[in-house]
This record gives sequence, structure tokens and C-alpha cells, in this order.
Amino acid sequence: MNLQAKNQDLLPADLTMGTVMLKVGDMQRMTAYYQEALGLEPLAEGLGGVYLGRGNRPLVHLAPASGLRLPSRGEAGLFHTAFLFADRSALAATIASAARYEPRLYAGSADHLVSEAFYFTDPEGNGIELYFDKPRDTWEWILGADGRREVHMDNVALPPHLYLQNHLTEEAAAGQREAGAAIGHVHLQVGDTQTAEEFYVNTLGFERTAGWHGQAIFVSAGGYHHHMAMNVWNSRGAGPRKDTLGLGEVLIHVPHEDEVGALAERLTFAGVAHHHTGAELRFEDPWRNRLRVAAG
Repeated sequence: MNLQAKNQDLLPADLTMGTVMLKVGDMQRMTAYYQEALGLEPLAEGLGGVYLGRGNRPLVHLAPASGLRLPSRGEAGLFHTAFLFADRSALAATIASAARYEPRLYAGSADHLVSEAFYFTDPEGNGIELYFDKPRDTWEWILGADGRREVHMDNVALPPHLYLQNHLTEEAAAGQREAGAAIGHVHLQVGDTQTAEEFYVNTLGFERTAGWHGQAIFVSAGGYHHHMAMNVWNSRGAGPRKDTLGLGEVLIHVPHEDEVGALAERLTFAGVAHHHTGAELRFEDPWRNRLRVAAG
């Protein structure tokens, strides 16, 4: 395959992650958590639920689904939604509010070499990562165990109390809701990483940026450390999802409609069912995790 054709099969370098939709059993409790713990503001509300975000950017869509059950730990679905902050002080302000709101929902922290991350779960068990990216020129790219180039990531201790002591300021705490945030990446639970790589890399057009001992893969566009990841830590061998609470949809933004069209052609070639309106494309991965790719 020539270089031009290969590039046409990749998702655009300036791809961004959009709103993550969650199916919710207790709307009042979940809305309160995302507002009070994470400092998000309601941006739109109706029968379809509530969109919460920072500024004019929606980050999470909570959709009422009170008749559904919670997923079991071993099912495919959401591992975590990762909220990206522009600086350490803004991250520290939200770590502090989340820990203060419900300390039992704190799940850990790590310096991943490319980022500094803190983990929580929401009241219905959906994973959350709050993180800050280190400068790209500090990321190290190495040859992985299989000889492929990958970004070097690790799990290094990152004590939360010391982090807050070093980075939390009165100004950041007071201006928490005005500080910007974005969905940096979405991490999924899947049944096996080989099928995940076939779908997300070979079909969709992400580039594989790292693996983790055959248990996880990380994929991105444009040389980011990862826009999406898939692991089998809890879900090895999981089949297609049933309709449960938890992940409803992952939205991915690309700049232009022709990029949506190119992806639609790749899905058609691969035999993946999809609905294409021109400006947007809806489809499911092999575990029935729903994705939407939209232009603009």
C-alpha cells in the first residue's frame, strides 16, 4: 500500500473526543455527583437527560434509564471516562472536590510518564480518570516487545496528598468551574485485545501507540498517547453487551464530512453495520459499545 493510500485509511490527526453518554438509573444522585464532585455545569436539559460540561463544552450526557440493571464487573463496556485538564492546579482543584464529596469513590493514582492521573468511580460504578498531560516533548517513544514503535507509559507512585499540597491553590479552587476541561480519552473493557486491535486500528484507522502485556492496547490519532484504550483486566472472554446501565455512546469529532465518509467506506468494506447521514456516522464495535463519529 502506498503512503497516500495508507494515510487515507487513518483517522485525521486533529481528531478529538466528544461527549460520553451514560445510561443512568438514579438521575438525581448522578447529576449531583458530576456537578458537585467534578465541578461540571448543566448546559442543556430535557426528556433525553442532562448535558454537563465546562464553559460551552459538553463532556457528559446523563440519560435516564431507570429500568435497566447495573452491568457486572466482567462485562464489556466502560472502564473509564478520562477528563483532561490544562494545568496541574485545575486538576488538583477537581481531585480535591471529588475526594471531599465522597472519599470512598477514590480508586487510586499514578504517574504514567506521559500524564499524571487520579481515578474515581461515580455512584453507579462508572470509572473516571482525572488527568494532566506532561509536555509532548518529554514523551519517550521506544520499540515495544513486538518490535513496534510505542509511547513509553508506566505506573509510578503519585501520592494524592503530596500532589494537592504542591498544586492546589485557593485561586484554582475558587475558579474550578471556570477552568476548562475536555474528554481526553475513553477506556473500554473488551473481550480480547486482538479483536479490539483489528477493529479500532485496522478498520477504524486509529494508530496503535502501546500495548500492556497482551492485556490492553492504546490507540490514537496524530501521535497522541491515546484517545481510546481497550483492556481485558476484568472482562477477558466477554461477549457482546446486553442493554445495561453504564456506557451509552462515545462521540468522536473529526473536522470534515469527507473524513466521516471515508470511515463509512472502511466500515462498509469490513462488513460493519452503520448508519451514515453525511455529517455523522453511528455504529457499534464487536462488543456492542456504541460509537458516533461527527464532523465539526
